[in-house]
Formats: sequence, C-alpha cells, structure tokens
Amino acid sequence: MQRILIIISLIFLSACTTTPPKHPDNICQIFDEKDDWYEAAVSTEKRWGVPIPVQMAIIYQESSFVATAEPPRPLILGFIPWFRSSSAYGYPQAQDGTWKEYQQKTGHWFADRDDFSDSCDFIGWYCAVSNKKLGLSKTDTHNLYLAYHEGHGGFQRNSHSHKQWLLTTAQKVQNRARRYESQLAACRPKLEAKN
Repeated sequence: MQRILIIISLIFLSACTTTPPKHPDNICQIFDEKDDWYEAAVSTEKRWGVPIPVQMAIIYQESSFVATAEPPRPLILGFIPWFRSSSAYGYPQAQDGTWKEYQQKTGHWFADRDDFSDSCDFIGWYCAVSNKKLGLSKTDTHNLYLAYHEGHGGFQRNSHSHKQWLLTTAQKVQNRARRYESQLAACRPKLEAKN
C-alpha cells in the first residue's frame, strides 16, 4: 500500500512540474501554450514599467524557461560531482542574496524562483532598480541585461567591457526582445481579448 501511495505521489508531482514552452522563439506561441504567463508578464509591465519583451528575453537567456534551472555541477576527476559555481536558480537564475533582497524590498516573502509570475516580478523589479540607480531606460534591453548579469556595482565599474562573450550575449538578448516585441504587436489584441 505504501508503495502505491509513493507512486501516485510521484505521478502527481511530475504532472505539476511546469515544462518549458514548445516554441520559445515565438512569444505568441509561448503565451498561447502558457496562458497564465501572459497575465504574469502584463502584471509586471504595469507594476514596474518593464516591457514584456524585455522580461521574456532575459528569462529566455537565463533559463530557457526551465523552472528549476541551476548552474551545472563541475566534476572532479571526471565523475565526482562538486559544488555549483553559484546559487543561481529558477527562471530568473537569481542568486540567493539578490532574491532575498527582492523579497525584503518588495515584501513578497513567499516568492519562489521556480514560479513564473514571481520570476517576472523579480525581473521587473531588478530592471526598475537599474533604471533608478544607473539611469538605464526600461526599454534598453542590452544594458539592462549587462546590469542584470554583472550586478549594479559591476555595471558601474564597467566590468562587462572586457568580456566580449557577455557583450555578444547582451546583443542576442536585445535582438530577441526586438523579435518578441514585433511578434507581440501582432498577437496582443487576441491575448487581451482572452484575458
């Protein structure tokens, strides 16, 4: 009997796991498949003033929309798992300290990094802080991503300027946000009608 309960519990838990969208390159298809994600992104856009395409492009880059994403564990001697390189976790790949700061500053104490709505709100909050602290436009995806990746202090110190790989990545994030913006313009009326 106990084994049956364990099996049923495992089946139930796996059914609750959120899978990444099937078509992550098309924001309209993402929101068609994950209809509550649009509502979460709109809520963040209204609260923090950060456009939906910016939020979604950053989340795509950080986790590929994988709720439980984590940095890989390096292997010692090729087979012994070692400690992860950072505490980054979830959709936004937020580190423990930054996530706690978000919870304290917003009073969102029960927010989870593997919850899409909470993750959107975190991205919006972080970009809004970047806007206030660094003077970055909330539509400047390239620099918002650099500040997101390097932290506000790192961005102020220009720590990204000698990291060509990061500058290339920030350009990709900006290009994705532009594609998402164009796609969203075409399907937003339909999404609004559904919600």
